[in-house]
Amino acid sequence: MTALRVVAFAVAACLAAIGIAHAQDAATLKKEMVGQWELSTTERSKTCVVTMKGDTTAQGFKLELEPACKTALPFTKDIVAWSIKGLDIVRLQDAAGESVIDFTEVEAGIFEGLRQGEGVYILQDLAAARSMAKSMDQMIGDWAMVRGNGQPICGLTLTNTEADQDNFQVFLKPKCDAAIAQFNPTQWRLERGQIILMSKSGEVWQFEADDNAQWRRVPDTADPLILLRQ
Repeated sequence: MTALRVVAFAVAACLAAIGIAHAQDAATLKKEMVGQWELSTTERSKTCVVTMKGDTTAQGFKLELEPACKTALPFTKDIVAWSIKGLDIVRLQDAAGESVIDFTEVEAGIFEGLRQGEGVYILQDLAAARSMAKSMDQMIGDWAMVRGNGQPICGLTLTNTEADQDNFQVFLKPKCDAAIAQFNPTQWRLERGQIILMSKSGEVWQFEADDNAQWRRVPDTADPLILLRQ
């Protein structure tokens, strides 16, 4: 009987410790979320500044949306507060406390949320988002695609002309290598530090910046493809 009591006490202590850890995690996340954030489509073609506050409301915590939010992202008209649900869910909610959109952290300081029938939205620190926008502006212009040995095989131009909600137009220059011409990308975007090229057929090529200030197609191969700024 004594042994059973010891086990029961140990289990209760363990559960209590887990509860404390969970509360600490939620409290830490709440503290980290207070400040200015950018709510946007995945490629920032539509953006909205959200200021999250630590002051409580009847349903959660106070927030402010910039006036342009309702035009850029119509669903935000229903958002009146925010809260932390569970350990790691940041909820933007309506006056009844119901979720308008729930976010979970996918990278440090970057949260993703899904609205059924609409798609994925991103919530990230405002300063970091604006830094990313500056980086995207630096991508606009002429590029050369070369092989690992430095041989140029195609020229292309990344533009800031919207192709659809989240992507922008890209144009190949004449006399491209057959493999590139067959891929024939028509859209691009900058996503989580990668240049994404997309064809009409839905094929996707991804390029990551390396230590030599050039962009290599990933996953890497024995005969890599590299994008160089012109």
